[in-house]
Amino acid sequence: MKEQVAEVVVAGHICLDIISSLPYAGGGPDRILVPGKLVNAGPVVLSTGGTVSNTGIALHRLGMSVLLMGKIGDDLFGRAVLELLRRQSPELADSMIVMAGEETSYTIVINSPEIDRMFLHFTGANDTFQGSDLRWELLSGARLFHFGYPPLMKRMYADGGVELAGMLHEVKRMGLTTSLDMAMPDPASEAGRADWIAILEKALPQVDVFMPSMEEILYMLDRSFYERLVSAEGDIAEHLDGEVLRALADRMIGMGAAIVAIKLGEHGLYMRTAGERRLQSMGGCAPKNSGEWAGRELLATCYQVEVAGTNGAGDCTIAGFLAGLLKGLSPESVMRAAVAVGACNVERQDAVSGIPSWETVQRRIEAGWPKRANRLRLDGWRYHTDAELWIGPNDGKITV
Repeated sequence: MKEQVAEVVVAGHICLDIISSLPYAGGGPDRILVPGKLVNAGPVVLSTGGTVSNTGIALHRLGMSVLLMGKIGDDLFGRAVLELLRRQSPELADSMIVMAGEETSYTIVINSPEIDRMFLHFTGANDTFQGSDLRWELLSGARLFHFGYPPLMKRMYADGGVELAGMLHEVKRMGLTTSLDMAMPDPASEAGRADWIAILEKALPQVDVFMPSMEEILYMLDRSFYERLVSAEGDIAEHLDGEVLRALADRMIGMGAAIVAIKLGEHGLYMRTAGERRLQSMGGCAPKNSGEWAGRELLATCYQVEVAGTNGAGDCTIAGFLAGLLKGLSPESVMRAAVAVGACNVERQDAVSGIPSWETVQRRIEAGWPKRANRLRLDGWRYHTDAELWIGPNDGKITV
């Protein structure tokens, strides 16, 4: 097989999603999931899930040259993952990590009308993923390395995150820009009890682009504040303001990240960047005009769409951001691309089929695609009509 060369490598968590639709619960799931009871279900839908699948395939559909490095077993579920990737494009399965004797991660998704979806998740080979599993020879020539969901990968958060930090250090040593996405750990699990502040202090000096969700980063950096917000009524983001966003982002930049972009769900995407010196050390995707990117504080609200589903919305938002970065665009253009690709995602029920080509996304933006109104408290911010972005009061002021 001919050795592949790609601009971007997407690695980390991948699983097989087994989606089953059950009838109306009629009083709750306990009326369906009864021991000894036979329940008629709808046809099973199989799909791939996780950052490798969602962000990786979205980047591929946007026209980026992508290699996928998720770890699976040589079992039936592993073969199903490879087949589903090949259906997207034959070459996407070629760089996957297949380990003899290991078991492929899966999630059983139970859908029933009028109740929240239920998930049964088996971490499988994701738990044993380590830096030595990467196909390092294929990273040569790439410009960007994106890694996702370390809270769902035991070896990545064990021992204070030494494995995660070491792997990212080696990638940066090769000259690639590093990007990191997170996942929300189960508070009752080993990952939920991990010291995420210590893990991030090790990892973020090796991370150029850090893109957690608001819920994830609040849980990891300020657990008590997160728990107070969860107990309050309404959406967590609606209880936040520009000052909280800036304090969180500046804390992460202080830990070492060059660009911090916090996913806010239906409220959009917030970005804060470090100073020129840190931006210039970003490797293959370092901005050509680092002054244009230095010390920025921007918020992009979402584009208006009819929502069919939100599965993979954050992963696709990341794909739009990274595609813009790979293309060397301005921070304003990168932010617009991020929320635009995320909006395309939610127009379909699954994670990636709504993602069109990059050119189609840009034509839709340029045609005057309307934005959703901002519902966050942004005292002192101003709206830039041409850029279609909110600009923070500290925009352009150097942080680190």
